[in-house]
Amino acid sequence: MGGWFGRFAAIAAITSLSACKIIPDAAGPANYPPPPVVNVPVVPPPAATAAQLGVRAGPAIDTLNLSGGRATSALRSFFESCPRLLTRTDTSGLTRSSDWKAACDAAKTWPATDAPGFFATHFEAAKIGEGRAFTTGYYEPEIAGTRTPQPGFAVPVYRLPPDLIRAWPAETPPEQRTGTPPLGRYDETGRFVLYHDRAAIEDGALANKGLEIAYAADPIEFFFLQIQGSGRLLAPDGTVMRIGYAGQNGRDYVGIGSLMRQRGLVGGTGQYPTSMQGLMAWLRENPEGGKAIMRENLSYIFFREITGDGPLGALGVPVRGQSSVAADPAFTPLGAPVWLSVDRPEASGLWVAQDTGGAIKGANRFDTFWGAGPTARQIAGGMTGRGEALLFLPKGTLARLGAQ
Repeated sequence: MGGWFGRFAAIAAITSLSACKIIPDAAGPANYPPPPVVNVPVVPPPAATAAQLGVRAGPAIDTLNLSGGRATSALRSFFESCPRLLTRTDTSGLTRSSDWKAACDAAKTWPATDAPGFFATHFEAAKIGEGRAFTTGYYEPEIAGTRTPQPGFAVPVYRLPPDLIRAWPAETPPEQRTGTPPLGRYDETGRFVLYHDRAAIEDGALANKGLEIAYAADPIEFFFLQIQGSGRLLAPDGTVMRIGYAGQNGRDYVGIGSLMRQRGLVGGTGQYPTSMQGLMAWLRENPEGGKAIMRENLSYIFFREITGDGPLGALGVPVRGQSSVAADPAFTPLGAPVWLSVDRPEASGLWVAQDTGGAIKGANRFDTFWGAGPTARQIAGGMTGRGEALLFLPKGTLARLGAQ
């Protein structure tokens, strides 16, 4: 018997026995053998940050192959990250904002033609934990969409609803109200409840409230755009509207790819591969079942219109194709260069961590960004790579951390 009921039953039994004096008041005979000593191994909790997991020195940066355009674009992305690097707190525990100042100052005038020299001069390579990397890919979708409802464009794109708030449910005891309150809404009775899930929103829970900022043509394409978190809406007249993540309904994210693999719908010897393209093919050929599976992902994303030359990542700067990666900020400082050497040659090379993702958790877990367009969609949709990862940290960081 487990849980609180089991603990309560055990306590109640001991109390009852004590009241009946079944447990003697006096100690037993002096020669009564003591209970055996059981050595229970202490299992440390999993590391929550890179600093806790452990950092080791990597190879000299000038021994890595930094030639080519990847280093040049990484220098640009690093420079764009500097305003945030110099002001934000690094939750990985590896760096301080002041550590980045020398490299950021140098990046202002460093010639792009010598990008490899910049990284070799100002950084040292570090391996987090075992350094074993797993990479996937994402992209900026381009789907058919319009600003106003038109025939063939009926899937609403919603802005962040004003009734989506954080609060404590009335039934939550005061002593448990720690950390960040959950997301939800106040219902018609004034009770704080979970926010509408995907099915309720798709069935019209937010319709006719003035929240629509655009309309997509294809619900499946829009579903995958929500997973990516940003995208472009292409109207029949050729105009483009870029939308970016504004918030989420607070409901659990469920990866339908995992569900479909577990149920034997994709993968194996069938005609549907486990790539994004394979998932889409099954959903289109099984519309009713596909709609039901997509609704098992209760999470729903709200958007805002984005202006500028690129979608914004979690760092607040534009993410750029073949230059930016999403990472777990508990293990990778956002803004730090990342060297990947994986079994997908197109993903190997220098990147800059500028984004995060709900599924991107743990050390050496990265999501490579490929930009927009058919090629980016094709590469990102089938991207899985395994190999090794190195972080580039400002020189002197390893000595301060006591890394070997």
